[in-house]
Amino acid sequence: MSQVQEQQVIVDNKWVLDHLKDERVRIVEVDYDPNTAYNVWHIPGAVLIRWREDLRHPVLRDFIEPSQFEKLMESKGISNNTTIVLYGDYNNWFAVYAFWLFKSYGHDDVRILNGGRTKWAKENLPTEQGAKEPQYPKGSYKVKKVDWGSHRAFFWEVLQKITKGEVGKTTILVDVRSPKEYTGEIRAPPEYADEQTQVGGHIPGAVSFPWAQAVNPDTGEFKSIEELRRLVESAGITPDKEIITYCRIGERASHTWFVLKYLLGYPAVRVYDGSWAEWGNIVGAPVKKGAEP
Repeated sequence: MSQVQEQQVIVDNKWVLDHLKDERVRIVEVDYDPNTAYNVWHIPGAVLIRWREDLRHPVLRDFIEPSQFEKLMESKGISNNTTIVLYGDYNNWFAVYAFWLFKSYGHDDVRILNGGRTKWAKENLPTEQGAKEPQYPKGSYKVKKVDWGSHRAFFWEVLQKITKGEVGKTTILVDVRSPKEYTGEIRAPPEYADEQTQVGGHIPGAVSFPWAQAVNPDTGEFKSIEELRRLVESAGITPDKEIITYCRIGERASHTWFVLKYLLGYPAVRVYDGSWAEWGNIVGAPVKKGAEP
C-alpha cells in the first residue's frame, strides 16, 4: 500500500508503538459509546473524544463551532502542528468521521490507525484500562479555515442534482448502507441505534456500495489499493464524476469518502452527512425502494 503510505493518512500498529512517547503526536480514540470501548481498554496515552458529547453541536443537528473545536483540541493537548492519529469503536467509523471534520476545520496532519481497535486487540498489544484519561499540557489551537464546500453536501444540493437530472451523469450518489437498508426492507440495522426515520429506501439514482466491502473483516484493515479500485470501479464509481456518499447519520459515508478521496485519490468527493436520518424524515423528499437505483 505504498500510495497510502506516501500520502501519510494511515499508520499501522508499529508506527503507533514507536510514537507512543512522541510529544509531537497525539493518539485519539473517537467513540460513539466509550462505555464499550475506551473505558474498557485503550491504547496507552490515548485521549478520548466522545462523538455525541464532544463533536456534535449542543443544540443544533450540526457540529461544534470552530471556537468550541479550538477549546476541545487545547484540552486534549493538541496544537495546530500536532500529528493526530485517530482510531475508535464501530470499525473506526467515528474515527474517520472525525478525520472528515478535522480536515473540514483545516487540520494539516491527521491520520487513521489502520485496523483500529480490532487489529490492536488481535495483536495483543499493550493497553490501559479504565475511563481516566492522561493529562497533557494545554495545546495552542486556532481554526485557520473552515472548508465545508469541498467536504460537505447539503440536502438542497442533492435534491437539486436529482431534479436537474445530474445524478448518474455528472454526479454519482453512493449509498454505503447495508443492502437491506438500501432496498427499504429495514430503516436501521438491528444492532445499531435507530435514528427514527419515517420511511425506508434510498435516494433515487443512488448506487449501492456497502462500506464493509473496503475492509478486511478479520482485522478491520483497508484492503489493498488494487482491490479497492477494482471494487469501486465495478460498482460504476469513477473518478471522472463528482461523488457524494451518504449512509444514515454520516459515519459510514465518511469511511467510504476516505477510501475514495485519500486512498484512491478521487478528486471530487463529498459527504452528505444529513444522510438518511434527514432524507427519510423530510416531507415530500423523493424515495425509491428496491434493489435498482
